[in-house]
Formats: sequence, C-alpha cells, structure tokens
Amino acid sequence: MSYQNLLVDNQNGILILTLNREKALNALNKQTMDELHAFFEEDYKSYGTIKGIILTGSGEKAFVAGADIKELLGLNAAQASETSKFGQNIFFNIERMSVPVIAAINGFTLGGGCELAMSCHMRIATDKSKFGQPEVNLGIVPGYGGTQRLIQLIGKGKAIELILTGDMIKADEAKQLGLVNHVVEVGQEVEKAKEIIEKISTKGPIAVAKSISLMNSYFDKNADGFELEWKAFGEFAATADFKEGATAFVERRPAKFIGA
Repeated sequence: MSYQNLLVDNQNGILILTLNREKALNALNKQTMDELHAFFEEDYKSYGTIKGIILTGSGEKAFVAGADIKELLGLNAAQASETSKFGQNIFFNIERMSVPVIAAINGFTLGGGCELAMSCHMRIATDKSKFGQPEVNLGIVPGYGGTQRLIQLIGKGKAIELILTGDMIKADEAKQLGLVNHVVEVGQEVEKAKEIIEKISTKGPIAVAKSISLMNSYFDKNADGFELEWKAFGEFAATADFKEGATAFVERRPAKFIGA
C-alpha cells in the first residue's frame, strides 16, 4: 500500500521503518496502524530476502508517545474492543517475524508505543528515553498487549507497579529491569540495532527463524516448547546448514549458510 505515516529505507538488506508523525509525537492513529498491519502482514515481502527490520520514530522527542486519544474518544465499546484486537494482531505479526525486529528508541515510549516496542524482539534505547504504561491515568487499561508482555519482560511485581501507578521510568532503569537490551547515546540507537542485525545475519538463517519461533512458544499456553525444541533439534541436525556450520567450525573458517 501507499504509506502516509511510515517511511521505509532499505539499507543493505536491513529495513529501517520510521513512524513519521513527528508533530503528533508519532502517536498510533488508525492510519498508522493500518499501515503497520499492511507492512508486517504482506508488504515487507516485496523487499525480497532481508536481514532484519529496525523500527524507529521520527524526531527527537518520541519513539511513540501512545495511541491517538482523540480517536479513541469517538469509539463505542464494541469499536474499542475491535481496535484493541486489531492492534494486538499487528503486534503478534511483529513478534512472529522470522527475522529480527529491533526497536530503536529515542524519547517518550508510552502506552501503545511501549507495547509496540515490547512486541519487537529487542529494544535499543537512548539515555534520553522514557517508558511507561500510563493508561490508568486516563481511566482505561492497556489494549495492545501491555498487561501481558510487560510481565514477560520484567516480572509480575514490577509490571503491576508500573501499570497501576502509570509511572514512567528512564532508560537506565528500563535496562536494569530487562525492558531494553542496550542504552546508547542519542543518535546511536539505529547504528547499534544495525550492528546487532548484521551480526545475526552471519548465522544460519533458518536456525535464527526457528529459534525465534521456539522462544515465542514459551508463552503459548497451547504449546509444549520443550517438545517443539527437541523435534526441531533433530530436524536441524539433518540440514545442509548444520553440516556447513559444523564443518566450518572444525575447519576454523566462516560458515557459508544457504538457508536449507
């Protein structure tokens, strides 16, 4: 689709996806959500083989400051539920991508923005970033998975505190809690994310994709992650990539994976 609020820049197989609503602090309005859905559902495939995706926000003030509150005010209960479900499905698509998706964060990352960041596989934040789920300040609850993913990342006790108080935390505390992977200086967040993706791109691509899937299964109540793992281990032992990777290790040379 044609985008109004997203910018896509293909840098040597790494897609830099920028939410481009700087004046609105990149708030997630319906148009932006529709575009995110289109991109992660289908449009990314048009770029062929990619190493990974970096999701970032335009401007210096915010990654994403939250959902578009004015739009939400106009919804009835049924419409709001559908909006929440739609957003959760988008974020599930991000979480289930077979290549790494990294949020490169600078500034406010609140509400829906924090939920979007948490759906990515990793988060790189600047020392000016702030995180929070302030929905209770508006008399509502998180709707895009915040009550579930925040617990997964930082544990139940602290997640309950942050969601019930609506407090914001700075990047250094977010790192200590496990909400972000790295904290860097302003302007280095995308470069750090690119560095990580480039490193991952030297690994076996089907092993990377399967590892993401297996780790996601840990949180699937209907899946036995341990069983999925031992089955996958057996399947991968017969792949050409494993033969190449093991041979390269023995021969002390870089592996040349073919993705099979």
